[in-house]
Amino acid sequence: MTIKFAPAEVDLIEELRLRRWARENYVPPTRRDAAWHPVVHDEMGRKDLDAAPEAASAALAG
Repeated sequence: MTIKFAPAEVDLIEELRLRRWARENYVPPTRRDAAWHPVVHDEMGRKDLDAAPEAASAALAG
C-alpha cells in the first residue's frame, strides 16, 4: 500500500495517525518514497534510531 501526502500542516490526531502508519509500514531508508509526508519520514527515522541500539547489542552478544 502506498500512501502519498501533500506537504501541509496536520493536527495532532492526523499526526498520530501518520506516525502509526509509519511504524506499521516501516521500510528501510533506501525504500522510502520521497513523496511521503515529512511526519512519516520523521517517524521512520525514529524507528531507525530505536533499532540501532538493539542491533549493536545483538552484534556484541553474537
